Parts: sequence; structure tokens; C-alpha cells
Amino acid sequence: MSRSKHLPVPPRTDTEALVEAWGTRIDAPLLQLALVHRSYANEAGGIANNERLEFLGDSVLSIVIAQKLYEQYPDVAESDLSRMRAATVSQQPLAAAARRIGLGDFVFLGKGESTHVGRDKDSILSDNFEALTGATYLTCGPEEARRAILERHRFLLVDVSPARQHR
Repeated sequence: MSRSKHLPVPPRTDTEALVEAWGTRIDAPLLQLALVHRSYANEAGGIANNERLEFLGDSVLSIVIAQKLYEQYPDVAESDLSRMRAATVSQQPLAAAARRIGLGDFVFLGKGESTHVGRDKDSILSDNFEALTGATYLTCGPEEARRAILERHRFLLVDVSPARQHR
């Protein structure tokens, strides 16, 4: 990815390990794009970044989690389901999910983010998790994206019972 000696390279470039931890295949060009943060893209002369994939992945995560909550909690009111979904697909749990698979080590960051612990920022990690979700959706379709989210990242739902939402 980096053609310039001046741009930082992620600590890990063995994306096969990331894909294995993620739980489903992703087309190589989409995977590469999903790992390009806007800070890197800007410093590389305005190359494409992961923000459009992030946009798509946010919606995919939202619908997958909404459907799972709808099925899992048939007697819970819409307002509670909305709060539960929001809690599940918010920055902190998605960043935790990204940390579990070591996602930060694979992200192409600009010099500033690279030197200021950007690899562990919740905002960057959650955005990259969403970008990987978007890339999965485009590579494999909605059913495989759903399976990957619910099988490999089921822990996202653990702390969102209706009772916990009323604290």
C-alpha cells in the first residue's frame, strides 16, 4: 500500500490472520480499502479511504443487530429495543470487538494518528470494524455478513438485556 518511505506501515500486514479472526473471506481490494484510514489517505495524496465502507457497515450492523434483538426479545417494547441496538452498535462495543481481533495492528494510519496511539482509539477501531462489515457485505452478501457478525461477534449482544437498559 505505502509507496512512499515517509508514510507509516501498520505493525501487521499479514491480512490472512485478520480474515481468519474476522471469520469470513473478504475480497482483497475491499479488505485493503477497509484498512485505509482517512489520515493515511490524505497523506498519500488523497487516495480512497474506508469511510464509504464504514457508512455501509454501520447500516449492515444496525439491521443485523435489530433483527437479532427483535427475534430474541419478542416482548420488549420498541423503545427498549432501540436503546439495546444503539448500545450494541455504539463506539465502545465495536472498538472492543475490533480489539479482540487485533484490528488496530492492520490499519493504515497517517503519521499523526500513528504516533498518537491512533491504533487504540475507540473511534478509529469502531469505524474500521464497520468498514470490515461493509466489505464483508459487498464480498459475500447479507446472509454471510449476518452469519459472521452473529457467530464471531455474538459477544456484542451479551450485555444488552432489557433489564440492563433501565439503569
